[in-house]
Amino acid sequence: MPPYAGPSAQRSDEIAGTLRLLVALALAIALMVMDHRGGWLTAIRGQLEVIVQPLWRLAGLPAKLGDTVRDDASTRARLAKDNETLRNALLISGARIARLQAAAAENARLRGLLGAAEQGGLDVQLAPILDVALDPTRQRVILDIGADQGVSMGQAAIDAGGLVGQVVDVRPSTATVLLLTDPDHAVPVAVSRNGIRLVAYGRGDRLELANVPTSSDVKVGDRIVTSGLGGRFPPGFPVGTITALRRDESRAFLVGDLRPAARLDRGRDVLLLRHTRSTLSPASPVPAPPAATASPPLAPLQRAPAP
Repeated sequence: MPPYAGPSAQRSDEIAGTLRLLVALALAIALMVMDHRGGWLTAIRGQLEVIVQPLWRLAGLPAKLGDTVRDDASTRARLAKDNETLRNALLISGARIARLQAAAAENARLRGLLGAAEQGGLDVQLAPILDVALDPTRQRVILDIGADQGVSMGQAAIDAGGLVGQVVDVRPSTATVLLLTDPDHAVPVAVSRNGIRLVAYGRGDRLELANVPTSSDVKVGDRIVTSGLGGRFPPGFPVGTITALRRDESRAFLVGDLRPAARLDRGRDVLLLRHTRSTLSPASPVPAPPAATASPPLAPLQRAPAP
């Protein structure tokens, strides 16, 4: 048990504490006065700040790294959103441009069709194509107009390039056009250069000139047009261009391959001639091509006697 300290000892401790406080105050006042007059403590503080500054930076580094990571994440998310928005806008713009290009091409094609009709002074009717026959052996298209719009059997169909075919079936709201390349189709033609009369037959994917006399003046590159014989097709419409000539199996005649003048595999409209009868008198009937039989809906075609 510690010895008891009397009142005198407690008083001496209080006096000693008071003296230490007075000394500290006096020292603080002296330092403030000396700093105010000489400024030497400012220099010491500056040096201490230089020494302590790396520690401050090291202590604040985690906070700066956290801010940088948050800023990078926010920036990356914003950029990803902006990129997605720009990609969507680019896709929409591309679709609009493609649609405008398709519309421009369609307008140009229609202007070509109507321009060809106006230049020839033809009485025509614009007919949209509704469907195409899926059977590869039947080259036919369905038109989106029919008897209610004045379409009749036997009307010739053309486009800006030339002859397309003829109407072989008419319904109230639709009509069927037999294309030149159909195996059941034959058209009396003539060589534009010299007027030699021939017959062009459909062969599925092309046109063919059959029974061309070897002595006739027919050459590769000759343009073939309708002759007007038979009264089904008006004369002078482009049919195709001769791309090749070869002898047939009998070696007595030539066979010519024709590239069609009309764009039979493209386009969404054709022109129907309202007046297709020629003023020429009909001649003898044209026989059906050797490899095909005549289609029942077709009226007999005409040609002149072989030269």
